[in-house]
Amino acid sequence: MKHFKYYTSFLTLFFLVTACQTSSVEEVHSTLETISSTTPLTTDVKRVAMKNTSQDDIIDKSNCFMIKFPYSVTVNNVTISINTSSDYQLVLNNINANTNDNDIVSIHFPITVTFEDYTEKSIANQTNFNSLVAECQSNLNDFGKINCITISYPIVVNVYDSNNQIASAISINDNLSLYNFIANLAVDKYISISYPINVKDENDQNIIITSNNQLEDVIKSAVDNCSENNVVVLDFMQTITANSWKISYYYNENNRTSYYNGYVFTFNSDFTVIATKSGNTYNGTWSTKIDNGVREFTIKFQLDALGKLDEDWKVFEFNISQLRFRSEDGLNENDYLYFEKN
Repeated sequence: MKHFKYYTSFLTLFFLVTACQTSSVEEVHSTLETISSTTPLTTDVKRVAMKNTSQDDIIDKSNCFMIKFPYSVTVNNVTISINTSSDYQLVLNNINANTNDNDIVSIHFPITVTFEDYTEKSIANQTNFNSLVAECQSNLNDFGKINCITISYPIVVNVYDSNNQIASAISINDNLSLYNFIANLAVDKYISISYPINVKDENDQNIIITSNNQLEDVIKSAVDNCSENNVVVLDFMQTITANSWKISYYYNENNRTSYYNGYVFTFNSDFTVIATKSGNTYNGTWSTKIDNGVREFTIKFQLDALGKLDEDWKVFEFNISQLRFRSEDGLNENDYLYFEKN
């Protein structure tokens, strides 16, 4: 039996799951498709299931929340009631109607906003609203919702017991239920998606997904190609050399993150890298290139422990505070290397 995949953790409170459970099924699962609350794929699926808060950006100028219906706004001295998403077009039509007006969208308070995690907050006035927008701007380096991929429901998720058998099969019927199921999945629980499932990509094309790796590849395509995602375009070379980094997650056959606790990595523009730990210094090299539109990354050290990081890494996602790499080992089981700003 292969090792389970362990990764970073989620919340542990369990509620708001719109699901139905079947009776216990005596079936031993395949660990190859098993994920836990801390698996990178689980994190990505959770982000796919987040609330889409970018659809009303023409009004609130922020995609970390959306304003809950109903409410009203004033644009160029015209009051517009916003009761459904189709009413956003009324605002756009008003803005485009005349080139000589100010096109300022004034929100009528109080309002309630909904965040990507489906939580809500009441906003009493413009001052509170401005503070919320500023707070969202300061959190732009968080990896938020992944747009342009839509899961077709229902899907079935198998939950396993301590004997590695399917204890229950849960039918999940919408994004809210899936998000809360993952967000509240206990760290000692293991699950698998019952394939095949159907998703639609950024071109609204239906894709039949039959494995974890295929689902991850489709999500990666959405991350790279969807203009709706909250992505700040950065230069990789400038980003990796601007800070020192520590390993926040490393998976190779199992979770080996703890092996690298205390190491701090500094990537220099001459493609040397220095790792320090407890006053000791270790020298290595690093490199990066674009191959067929995909950024590749390598890191090499003579020290045996650090030498294990030498894989054919590909950039999955990065910002000024996090670098995320993955490597396909050809056995339908990916390896992962995550750095976070020190």
